[in-house]
Order: sequence, then structure tokens, then C-alpha cells
Amino acid sequence: MDGFSYATDLADVPDGGVVAVEVEGVEIALTRCGEEVFAVRDECSHAAVPLSEGDVEDCTLECWLHGSRFDARTGEVLNLPATEPVPVYPAKVTEDGGVLVDVSSPSI
Repeated sequence: MDGFSYATDLADVPDGGVVAVEVEGVEIALTRCGEEVFAVRDECSHAAVPLSEGDVEDCTLECWLHGSRFDARTGEVLNLPATEPVPVYPAKVTEDGGVLVDVSSPSI
């Protein structure tokens, strides 16, 4: 299926929230903004702690440890102390409400 693997159901990802999933051995933080879902590596590039344990606001993930924020759509760092982006993975929602992620082609 074009490199995409099942991650979870859309219903399991709260709108404006984040959940941790594992896809093909890769830890992923899934963020939902309306009907769109974004997938980033579930690890802060500054402190190596799970981003899925932080807060989400306007498709922005905030690391709970030091407050670094990342754009869930692009992985871009929005504030210090992090200076490196987090990898982003293609994600899509199927017609039957499944969330698929392609961990074979991360982008930064």
C-alpha cells in the first residue's frame, strides 16, 4: 500500500491532541488538527523525551520537559532550547477512518 502502514483509528486521536503509536518499529506522535493527522518522531530533538507526553495547541507540539515547541505539520522548531527539527512522516486517513503512516520516507 505505497509504504503506508496502519497506525491507529482516527477516532483514537483526539482533535487538538496527540497519541503515541508504534509503526514498523518507529515511535510516532500523531497529532490531529480537524480531520488532518500529522506524524512526527515521538522524541524531542533537544532532550530525547516523548513529544506525545506534551501539549498540543494549533498543530504545535510542546515538549513537557523544557518547553521546546515544534510545528506538527513540518517538524520545524518554533522556540529554544531545541535547535533541530524533528522528523515528519507522511500520514493519511483512509475512507473507513484508519490512520496510515509511511515511516520509510521521513522529512525534516
